[in-house]
Amino acid sequence: MGININGNLPLRNLLLSLIQKRFLKTSSTSQPPNASSSPSSFTVHYLINSCGLPLQSALSDTHIAKLIEKWPAVLRSRTEDNLKPKFDFFITNGFVGQLLPQLVVLDPVIFRTSLDTSIKPCFELLKRFLKSNENILAALSRAPFLMSFSFNATVRPNLDLLKKQGVTADRVAKLLLSQPRSLQHSNDRMVYAVNYLKQLGIEPHKRMYIHALTVIARMNESAWRKKIDMFKSVGWTEEEVLWAFKRYPCLLLISEEKIRSMMDFFLNNMKLERQTIVANPALLKYSFGNRVLPRCNVLKVLKSKTLIKGDTNIATFLKLSEKDFMERCVTKYEDKVPGLLEMYRGIDKGKDGNG
Repeated sequence: MGININGNLPLRNLLLSLIQKRFLKTSSTSQPPNASSSPSSFTVHYLINSCGLPLQSALSDTHIAKLIEKWPAVLRSRTEDNLKPKFDFFITNGFVGQLLPQLVVLDPVIFRTSLDTSIKPCFELLKRFLKSNENILAALSRAPFLMSFSFNATVRPNLDLLKKQGVTADRVAKLLLSQPRSLQHSNDRMVYAVNYLKQLGIEPHKRMYIHALTVIARMNESAWRKKIDMFKSVGWTEEEVLWAFKRYPCLLLISEEKIRSMMDFFLNNMKLERQTIVANPALLKYSFGNRVLPRCNVLKVLKSKTLIKGDTNIATFLKLSEKDFMERCVTKYEDKVPGLLEMYRGIDKGKDGNG
């Protein structure tokens, strides 16, 4: 459990003393604490003056306070032997300005890992795919473990596997930015996922390949089989499930409860054909309270007043962006249907946040 900076009096007093007495009135050219200073004093001085960590408001909600909260042992860390070489490496490679302190507090564990065997090879590989330090930081914010979690034993073999399968660098970059935790799976698990995708006929150059890979890697065979059987219990065939999965891999990650309730609503309340749902699997993922119910209510009213006629394709309206739906179905008919906007917005949209 992390330390509460404000609630930890000795640590708070230490920082207060260090910052107020030593640094607030010194310039950037001031000398570091002398040899008689405590290791903690020297470490904090180094973090602030040498690494670009912000000095202002350092007692609450700052990078240095967050770093110490996440890793109190930093105050006992050897500056010259441990911290300085790693900071020097990042600064040399362009982590300057706000990028460095953001990296520092993201995962302090990196300062307990080897610079040569972990940090350097990981950084170089990430740089090859992600190009910019901003992208590297974005990937690390989703998966801080990348620079410290068994990189050579797990992450590198998985990236090498994808490259061998013909996954392009830009798709690997997309995986690193959107689903970096997928690389945390064992190499055996990733090999299984790759081979299963081959059986399904999903090729590495396909747009959905990376998405499908992350889903398969997360699900063991029994979980996969259970989800297929669940879809069959609500009227789908296995062929339909696999066909829909290729188009929308996240389909298999939707909870059983949600799938059953959404199928019931679409089939029994909206009289939607099952084939329409199969052809538009993303319908099952949409938020019921935020999207599906409000839009279906609007469509019912408009159809009852013959403002929209014929065989209305509900799926088309549900897939519209919020802006387009408002323009095409709400704002356009406000003068003809008083209270339409209020009715649309009157639904409780706070039930879930899937959009």
